[in-house]
Amino acid sequence: MSTQNRTVALVTLGCARNEVDSEELAGRLAADGWTLVDDPALAEVAVINTCGFIESAKKDSVDALLEAHSLKGNGITQAVVAVGCMAERYGKELADALPEADAILGFDDYVDISSRLNTIISGGSIAARAPQDRRVLLPISPAERQTARAEVAADVAQPLGQGVRILRKRLEKSPVAPLKIASGCDRRCSFCAIPMFRGSFISRRPTEIIDEAKWLADQGVSEIFLVSENTTSYGKDFGDLKVLERMLPDLAAIDGIERIRLSYLQPAEVRPSLLQAMTSTEKVVPYFDLSFQHASATTLRRMRRFGDGEKFLHLIAQIRALSPEAGIRSNVIVGFPGETEEEFQELVDFISDAKLDAIGVFGYSDEDKTEALTLENKVDEDLIHARVESLSSLVDELIFQRAEERVGQKVRVLIEDEELQEGRAEHQGPEVDGSTFIQSRSKYRVGEYVDAVVSDVAGADLVATPL
Repeated sequence: MSTQNRTVALVTLGCARNEVDSEELAGRLAADGWTLVDDPALAEVAVINTCGFIESAKKDSVDALLEAHSLKGNGITQAVVAVGCMAERYGKELADALPEADAILGFDDYVDISSRLNTIISGGSIAARAPQDRRVLLPISPAERQTARAEVAADVAQPLGQGVRILRKRLEKSPVAPLKIASGCDRRCSFCAIPMFRGSFISRRPTEIIDEAKWLADQGVSEIFLVSENTTSYGKDFGDLKVLERMLPDLAAIDGIERIRLSYLQPAEVRPSLLQAMTSTEKVVPYFDLSFQHASATTLRRMRRFGDGEKFLHLIAQIRALSPEAGIRSNVIVGFPGETEEEFQELVDFISDAKLDAIGVFGYSDEDKTEALTLENKVDEDLIHARVESLSSLVDELIFQRAEERVGQKVRVLIEDEELQEGRAEHQGPEVDGSTFIQSRSKYRVGEYVDAVVSDVAGADLVATPL
């Protein structure tokens, strides 16, 4: 049945990686004749791109599916479809638990997403598959994965560009856009299930990334945000970890691109040559999204991670020696199984000394099919909550102090909200970090860059006056 004039809305939850997936799905659907609309209430099919990372994210995904289901009967919405990490992770189990969804589609369905939706809206059904360990779909050896990827029918394996034809469609007009450089993860953190449902690590080819960056620039994007599950591993399957460092100047040379930002850096994999490239390459902003997770060596070993507070502080010192005004953010997990009062205090001491610009504090919760689920000495939920509250309070104070230290600094602010005159300086990442508000009689438009001086703070946010 023809897809012409059929309407679809994509609702995205979770991380920037999911935003890219939604725009790739949108590109495939638009190429096959579907009309994309912003409001699910105006769409025949509502596609919910779910997040399956932590319990709160899964709840948000279920709520979004139920909200979309409530639209059925409005005379327009005919089907609600779940895609994304939660759909891939739970498959048939989610379908049985959530009959309100008309279909649960996994990553293997993305290539034929148009025909899948056509089947559903025409009254057919698509059986949800049992979850699988996607790590087995690619060779164990990273060096063999590039030749094997074309044989794997999944979002991680399908090249999205044919020459310069990009199968992606922007879903908003923001001057900032995430750009996927890799998929999957080879790390085995005991609290994380992402490698199981996202698969082994595989890099996109530099030519694909550069072509897509050029396309984004043509769409009005001036800041690209390089995303993956583990950016510091980029190039390992090419046999050359310095591919990223050599690619950064090529991205910077693209007309229209003013900023390049890297996300999700593993502290144990950050090498001196990458630090040098990030702080010396034109247009690459001095922004370091470092996944510390904890600071106690013993807790980190139970997490199957490396490092400790002393090593992390040394890394931070290296960064600030190269770029004193660099922005550094991280996330930490409180209450991991076996976390003693002494280990928690190590984390508190590290956070106090690190002077980070942004910190996400998360209480530990059991995740299905993770090693941490089986660990003994679980921390009482009330104690986890108390530690989260205590550390979060300290973090708020420290982030405010760090913001105050920036008063008098020159910043270049990308305007993202014209009404509020709100934007972000180089050290502030999209969505998760603070903002900078421009204080001026002039009104700057979305997409404009404003050179300014920080004049005041508002919590984690900055107030700046144009030069």
